[in-house]
Amino acid sequence: MPWNQSSRMAAMRIDAWLWAARFFKSRSLATTACRGGKVRLNGVIAKASAEVKPGDKLTWRDQLRQRQVVVRLLLPRRVGAPEAAEAYLDQSEPIPSRVEQGAVGLRDRGAGRPEKRDRRELDSLRGYKKKG
Repeated sequence: MPWNQSSRMAAMRIDAWLWAARFFKSRSLATTACRGGKVRLNGVIAKASAEVKPGDKLTWRDQLRQRQVVVRLLLPRRVGAPEAAEAYLDQSEPIPSRVEQGAVGLRDRGAGRPEKRDRRELDSLRGYKKKG
C-alpha cells in the first residue's frame, strides 16, 4: 500500500488535502473555498493553511449537496480516484435525483427563447439578485 510515507506525516494543509483527495480540480479552487469560509474543520471555519490530520471532520457545500468527510489518511500528492477514496470516509447525503432537484431553468421543448419576463422569473427561482 503506498500510504507508508503518508502515515508518518502528522498533519498537512487542508487545501492541499482537499485537492489531493480529488474534491477540487485544482489546489487554487480548494484555497479559494477555504478563504471564502466555505470549508469547516471540526465545525469551525478553516483557513487554507489549517492543519488536517486523520480523524478530522470536514464539511462544505458542494454544487448539489452538503459534503461531510472524515479524514482517514493523509495524501502526500494527488492520487487516482480509487486510491483517493481510501483516504476518507464519506458521510455526505446522497446526490439528489433530477426530480428532487426540481425543474428550475428547464423550458418546454419548442417554447423558444426566453423573454425578459421569463428570464426574470428563472433568475428569481435560482436565487439571483438584481444588480443595481
